[in-house]
Amino acid sequence: MKFAYSMPTRVVAGEGCLVENAAALKEMGKKALIVTGRHSARANGSLDDALKALALNGQGYVLFDKVMSNPTVQCAFEGAAAMREGKCDFVLAIGGGSPMDAGKAMALLAARDEAVDPAAIFSTAYTAAYPVVAVPTTAGTGSEVTQYSILTNDAAETKTSIANPLIFPRLAYLDPRYMSGLSQTVTVNTAIDALSHAVEGMLSVRASAISDGMARQSIEMLAGCFGPMREGTLSVQNRADLLCASTLAGMVIANTGTTAVHAMGYSLTYYKNIDHGRANGLLLPEFLAFTAKHAAGRVQNILACMGLADVADFAALLGGLLGKRETLTPEELAHYAEKASKAGNIGNCLVRPEKDDLLAVLKAALG
Repeated sequence: MKFAYSMPTRVVAGEGCLVENAAALKEMGKKALIVTGRHSARANGSLDDALKALALNGQGYVLFDKVMSNPTVQCAFEGAAAMREGKCDFVLAIGGGSPMDAGKAMALLAARDEAVDPAAIFSTAYTAAYPVVAVPTTAGTGSEVTQYSILTNDAAETKTSIANPLIFPRLAYLDPRYMSGLSQTVTVNTAIDALSHAVEGMLSVRASAISDGMARQSIEMLAGCFGPMREGTLSVQNRADLLCASTLAGMVIANTGTTAVHAMGYSLTYYKNIDHGRANGLLLPEFLAFTAKHAAGRVQNILACMGLADVADFAALLGGLLGKRETLTPEELAHYAEKASKAGNIGNCLVRPEKDDLLAVLKAALG
């Protein structure tokens, strides 16, 4: 067995961990660009904690709170400009995947001496980045421990990733209190995003004993929360488990990459505005069924982590969480299959689907 594993992010977890471990921020720099959205970081207490932590260290900051859901290339450039103008020397990204992904791109762009053409943001060879600190306030993307910055790519009509080890966050703070006010919809969608990462990691040609171990642990922790999640009775401990499971799943895909589920799901998000986690969840059962035809043992290992007998049970579980599914036209399905067939994620699949296979999955899920 040959494989390589790397995880350079230091993770600190627990209630109050950001302020209690403020000293860890000192080595990041003297002035932070705080990257977040308009509302949630203020409402859940994470922004207040970040400001307290910076004040304890005598560190300054510039607040960039213009990140939208599915951040754009323009957003990344605006944040990078604010970072340069404010003479900031590290990024403190607070929120779900959108602020964290945007913050990583800003750390790359602001560190470049030469200007980057917006059209070349995904193909530029970056050689430096400012340090990134991540404070996730949802449990799903795992962006706090990955080298990916995923932005909306209007030129290609999809979401596209900048993948660069320079943007692995140096430090991640996991505090479940920040998730206590999340809606049922956001909680479900983000948890299923994490589940998709763990499952896809186990279905990747780059999977290893280490990534599989983390994926199994993540899936087990998520499965233990689905009952309370469905009933709306999640405890603080459940929230902590969801956050840990999401981070573990992020560590998985940092080494395995994602697969066809993400390749197909990006079109659902770009064209139909379906939340990323929900898009993955709608597709995941049918992709598992496809994979099981050629790698039944692998799929059974995944199901066993959840105490499920077959893919039908898995589909029923996710269906109960996601509710009524969307229905797409044959033309839309064909378009999305065509786009997915050209995505780099396809090469990661343990069982590699052809375009007709992708279309069959999309039809079964959304036809």
